[in-house]
Amino acid sequence: MLGDPPHSAEAAARAYKTWVRDGRLAGLPAKRSRRIPLLDLVAQDFEPGRVYSADEVKETLERWFPDTAALGRYLVDEGFMSRLPDGSSWWRSGGTVDLDVG
Repeated sequence: MLGDPPHSAEAAARAYKTWVRDGRLAGLPAKRSRRIPLLDLVAQDFEPGRVYSADEVKETLERWFPDTAALGRYLVDEGFMSRLPDGSSWWRSGGTVDLDVG
């Protein structure tokens, strides 16, 4: 899933305008099509190929939204992040990636 965004630029712009305030999520939309662009935005805070500890993930997610458990669960369920069954290690497994090919 790494590469092209799983949503249109228009959908992302609408979601950001509605749900992002001062660089944080104002909430998590119930509707999946509105939630996906926001999850993609959050996933971009994680570097592909790097393994993160549970504490590092929690710290990053806290900058976005106070309910880190729900946000982390959505990221995993939608394929943006993966983790070991015990939750000790996380890594980015999806989402938009900027490729610098210049």
